Amino acid sequence: MTTDLQACDQEPIRIPGHIQPQGFLLTVDRKTTELLRISANAGQFTGVDPRALLGRTLEATSLLTPALLQDVLAPQSRPQPPRAHGIATFDGGSFLVISHLSGDERIVEFEFVDPALKGSLDLLYPDMRAAIETLQADRTPAALYQSAARIIRELTGFDRALVYAFDAQWNGTVVGEDRNDRLPSYFDLRFPAGDIPAQARELYLLNRQRLIPDAGYTPVPLLELDREGAGLAPLDLSFAVLRSVSPVHLEYMRNMGTPSSFSVSIVAGGRLWGLISAHHAQPRTVPHHVRAACDFLAQVMAIQIEGHARGSHAAERVERQGVQARLLAYMAREDNFVQGLVKHPEDFLPLVDAHGAAVMLDGVCHTVGDAPDEAGVAALVAWLAGQHGDQEIYSTDSLATARPGAACATRGGEAVAGLLAVQISQIHRSYVLWFRPEVVRTVRWSGDPHRAKEAAAGRLHPRQSFDIWRETVRHRSAPWTEPQLDTAALLRNAIIGIVMRKAEELADITDELKRSNRELEAFSYSVSHDLRAPFRHIVGYAELLKDELHLEGGAADGDAGAASAPGGSRPLRYIETIIESAHTAGKLVDGLLSFSQAGRVSLAREEVNVDRIVASCRHLLQPELRDRQVAFDIGPLGHVTADPTMLRQVFQNLLSNAIKYTKGRDVAKIRVTANRTPAATVFMIEDNGVGFDMAYVGKLFGVFQRLHRMEDFEGTGIGLANVRRIAERHGGSAWAEGAVDQGARFYFSIPNRETAENVGA
Repeated sequence: MTTDLQACDQEPIRIPGHIQPQGFLLTVDRKTTELLRISANAGQFTGVDPRALLGRTLEATSLLTPALLQDVLAPQSRPQPPRAHGIATFDGGSFLVISHLSGDERIVEFEFVDPALKGSLDLLYPDMRAAIETLQADRTPAALYQSAARIIRELTGFDRALVYAFDAQWNGTVVGEDRNDRLPSYFDLRFPAGDIPAQARELYLLNRQRLIPDAGYTPVPLLELDREGAGLAPLDLSFAVLRSVSPVHLEYMRNMGTPSSFSVSIVAGGRLWGLISAHHAQPRTVPHHVRAACDFLAQVMAIQIEGHARGSHAAERVERQGVQARLLAYMAREDNFVQGLVKHPEDFLPLVDAHGAAVMLDGVCHTVGDAPDEAGVAALVAWLAGQHGDQEIYSTDSLATARPGAACATRGGEAVAGLLAVQISQIHRSYVLWFRPEVVRTVRWSGDPHRAKEAAAGRLHPRQSFDIWRETVRHRSAPWTEPQLDTAALLRNAIIGIVMRKAEELADITDELKRSNRELEAFSYSVSHDLRAPFRHIVGYAELLKDELHLEGGAADGDAGAASAPGGSRPLRYIETIIESAHTAGKLVDGLLSFSQAGRVSLAREEVNVDRIVASCRHLLQPELRDRQVAFDIGPLGHVTADPTMLRQVFQNLLSNAIKYTKGRDVAKIRVTANRTPAATVFMIEDNGVGFDMAYVGKLFGVFQRLHRMEDFEGTGIGLANVRRIAERHGGSAWAEGAVDQGARFYFSIPNRETAENVGA
């Protein structure tokens, strides 16, 4: 048999196969009520041979009155906690009948009722009300623990009651105690985690009560129905009041000098916070109604514990949020957020009560306070990235334990014991780290924790001594509290969500500036070329008109007689040229304004009927169709989520181009289609016009880029640039295909609703 301390964790405490002797137990098949098991001591209480009852239905045993039988066998839609049904009386005394479901069996327990301890919750109500008022009035955790211990001891009549709290390593510390002189004080003593193994803690969380009236009892075996040699599966007694407990624990109790014990779990926030444990120097039981009262009061206590914790944590969070707000203001004022932290150690360190801190960003280390040197910080960052790279926040109060064999000291020579680190970039191994020094303290244990269990005679035995054993704890810092960890996480989010975003914004601004520079270059060329020519015409012909009018008759500028003077037809032609040039310049300016607005105006997305948009554009373009044969093939276009005004502008530009560049065809053919994909709707406008050379397709959507002479096809060179800009503003794109004298196909995409919602306007 193994003697490893882990053996206690494998002990089958939920399926012991035995019960305690202060009553008897039986199980019946949930469907047939056939007796499957019965404890061997049932006969001494009922006067009936227990083996003779196996295989009979519960109804046929006559162990329960009809009323009790009906209540016990009442159907249950789901498993419920053990339920007391009433009193059954036999020659051996009165017994409280308790039942619950366990797998396919119904467990029925008969717990002996001591006549001297009879009572009910009704009679306890005044005491419970006073107890609740006392617990609610306690303003400090220490007062709450002390009151709870006193109340439980008064209710149970035990010699000692302890409030036992678990720490992060599941060691237990007695934080509250009430006792008489029959048992020694354990107040402020620590008990090792091995005293209550993991599976025992799980059972305490599941079943909040455990009673052992006499640690010297002899376990009573369960007899089973033999179904043609096929044994029954082990019976789970997790919720059974009479469940037999581990022999190691019984020996532990005897070594402690406490023949009887009763405990109730304190479950706070869904976690086993601790226990209220009562002990007596002699065997003693606790009746069911008192156990129920203690359980209820433990739940009230758990609520108070959670309330105290929330209150203190909330106050601490508020205080730390004030410090964090100042740090955020410092970071916002600096070009580099790191300077906002390291220039203000008076807030950076108290944020989490650290003695030193460091920021490692892109391989550059900055330190403040009592921190390791750059090499030490770099080594810690490498270890964090390698061992805990998947954790956004990491903390330990014993770096020596977490990182054995790799001592870390500050510049002042003091060992780093506590480390709190938040990761702000996985790619560049960037972290913010805080450091704490060692806090040497003395812990009082109830016995030597290193000898909690001892091997002898082939099995484990609990320790013999519970005398105070003092230990000096080294290489540990003060523990990091929940509000401190939360504050560090909030700072991390602020750095990533606000400060680190500056780098992305700068990158976006750089790209925007590059694009703007290209557009400005094209605009500058237009101002010096395309715009200058029309206005030069205006000025030149205006001068000619002026001279002509003077030579023809000295008519003053603007005189109506100039139109009828000799040679008046030429002034009219000059005027027409002026109008034409001014009109061209106006179109160019309008195009520039439209292009500029497409980049600045925010999108007003809505569900758009594209068929209606295209029909409206065709109606507006009717003047361009005079004296021409144009065949339109408009497919069903459906709906998209887009800015209707901008979408109308796209279709008007593309349809106008198609009409313009099919000039000269006997029959101009223009086709408009829509193709829906999971991500976007792709529209195509196809024509049979002059087309273009694909070698120059890169210039097609540029501002003021033209592939045909203005003398052949009028235009400003801005329309297609507008198409691309609008498509990109919607999160889509625009492209074209064509061949010289074989027509062209222009495409643009608009993301579907789900995609569009994620595209910023």
